[in-house]
Amino acid sequence: MNSACLVALAAGLISVAVANAPQGGQGGIKLDPDDVQVLPDPTDDIVAVRDGIKHGKLDLIEYESTTVGTRRKANVYTPPDYSANNKYPVLYLLHGIGGDETEWSRFATPNVLMDNLIADGKAVPMIIVMPNGRAQKDDRPIGDVFKSAPAFAVFEQDLLKDLIPAIESKYSVSRQQKHRAIAGLSMGGGQSLNFGLSHQDVFGYIGGFSSAPNTKAPETLIPDVSACKKQLKLLYVSCGNKDGLISFSQKLHRFAKANEIPHVWNVDSHGHDATTWRNNLYYFLQRAFR
Repeated sequence: MNSACLVALAAGLISVAVANAPQGGQGGIKLDPDDVQVLPDPTDDIVAVRDGIKHGKLDLIEYESTTVGTRRKANVYTPPDYSANNKYPVLYLLHGIGGDETEWSRFATPNVLMDNLIADGKAVPMIIVMPNGRAQKDDRPIGDVFKSAPAFAVFEQDLLKDLIPAIESKYSVSRQQKHRAIAGLSMGGGQSLNFGLSHQDVFGYIGGFSSAPNTKAPETLIPDVSACKKQLKLLYVSCGNKDGLISFSQKLHRFAKANEIPHVWNVDSHGHDATTWRNNLYYFLQRAFR
């Protein structure tokens, strides 16, 4: 089975497993009046390679992981006209349980998204780092991908202690919280919320797209509401209204709403699929580092 099929299978298994999970004592997906789409679906040409504009670069790099005890890989996008004379903001973009460092590039082409957004003046030029969020020596998404779930939690240390320092030594990037973002899909969405909200001194912009059951409870992630309001620049939460995982995103939205924490809450008409992840990345990129 090829990697694209494996990603689809894993996403499908997660969705099926929780599609009828209890929510508030009742089965099925339950939508509140404010679980609505606030950002329209963009057209497919957002990922069309355009002639006549400048293009960035996408490179596969390796870095030394003391956490895992091996060299690990990450895909890194640098924007057009990248120069060591500038300090760039960085987005750490995380994949789902069946993916790896190439997943985002296969179905959402963040490099093309960014090239087009930069050309249209809709996004700040930034570096996008797409790592492998499975922090174990054999980090390939093969066999029973769910057995690797614990390695997604270990990635928190790999990210903070190994990957971020490696990126900051190799590229000309800002080391300020206000210039660092984290976002992801499904399992990676849960990671982004867990790691980002637990380290608001490190990440100023946080996005969870269709976040999976690994997402911690909002009360655990945001124990100090006042500090969160002061530190966080952007909290972006999204899910499809046909996605059985929506309850995890709803819980965070409801907590943020009840505590008046500013955030984006976008519930589109999709399921647990690549279209919603691509579309919400498109909007997240436009809001990051503004």
